[in-house]
Amino acid sequence: MTRAQAAHETEERQVDIAIIGGGLVGASLGCALVPLIERSGLSVAVIEAAPLLDQVAVPWQPSFDARASAIARGSALHFAAMGLWPAMAEQAAAIRQIHVSEQGRFGATRLRSDDLGVEALGHVIPNAWMGRVLHRRLAEVPLAWHCPARVESIRPSDAGYRLRLSDGGRLHAGLTVLADGGRSGLKEQLGIESDARPYDQVALIASVEMSEPHRGMAWERFTPEGPIALLPLRGQAMELVWTHAAGQEPRRLALSEGDFLAELQRAFGDRAGRFRRVGTRHAYPLSLVTARETVRPGLAVLGNAAHALHPVAGQGFNLALRGVMDLVAAIEAGQAEGDAPGSVEVLEAFEARRWGDRDSVIRFSDGLIRLFGIDSALLSHARAAGLVGLNLAGPLRRGLARRAMGLER
Repeated sequence: MTRAQAAHETEERQVDIAIIGGGLVGASLGCALVPLIERSGLSVAVIEAAPLLDQVAVPWQPSFDARASAIARGSALHFAAMGLWPAMAEQAAAIRQIHVSEQGRFGATRLRSDDLGVEALGHVIPNAWMGRVLHRRLAEVPLAWHCPARVESIRPSDAGYRLRLSDGGRLHAGLTVLADGGRSGLKEQLGIESDARPYDQVALIASVEMSEPHRGMAWERFTPEGPIALLPLRGQAMELVWTHAAGQEPRRLALSEGDFLAELQRAFGDRAGRFRRVGTRHAYPLSLVTARETVRPGLAVLGNAAHALHPVAGQGFNLALRGVMDLVAAIEAGQAEGDAPGSVEVLEAFEARRWGDRDSVIRFSDGLIRLFGIDSALLSHARAAGLVGLNLAGPLRRGLARRAMGLER
């Protein structure tokens, strides 16, 4: 990858695939395409708006304030297939148990890796470390890297899309992949509409230090205000995802560390130990957003540009990564049939692979929020009984665990 020398061509360059967005989803796609780049000479360009640091020579500096993502076991297997898991695992914390409960009600569900004969149900990895591993791999690959650069215009052609870039580059791509998180406005330029359903909630995210070792336990605690998730990090730190009713977050963001930890302790309880320290707090409004189109001839939409989920089940990036792998599988199968990456046949095959998985995960995560968001004493008792019953029913619990690990669709 020619990273430092972003191309400034005055002539239009033909590429097989243009990936718009060099974040976790776009970089994962680039890495997953490496075998096709090396085997069949597939030409790939990546366009990323944010400048990237040279991470090859700079030593890794762990940060208590770093954002992190839950990586399901299925996603770890995908990274292993790319040859990336040993490096990813260097900064990963294993999830060995998941504890799901509702505040004020008896009953809980526990999912254990031992019950399924696996070392871990998943892992939690700092986003910065995942990006570092992905970009290091891309630095070894002969692809064109336009960074920092934005797509200033995008228009369809008879054989793909024409892109005009802010760095002076012009591309004609047989397949253009939107993996920019949906923030660039390109979907709107192309007339791709999205359905948005606000949850009237905000996720407050931060790292917290615990008084007790977490021993690989992840917690999901449903409260009247919204769910609280704690995910294990290295050492005695955990990633906090605290869902608030919209409008509550400014006050909690402004609290002193001691007052914030006291409120968190009251909301979550003592099951995980005492909260001793909190890092920088970030708040994000939550909505369910789904693009009405994820494929057109010569175009595919991936990641948050295709679907933005509530973080309750930790499935957003895992769903996106499965989309990456399904797209690569469709491109590879199409090559065997003589079909170009952006052909209708390839993209219809990709969409056929995706719709069932995408629909079931969206319904599952959205259903959890709506089920636990209904304030009803009768329903609350039923939810508690359901958690107890699920904990007692081995096959059902194992099925839920396999879904959480991304091993079933």
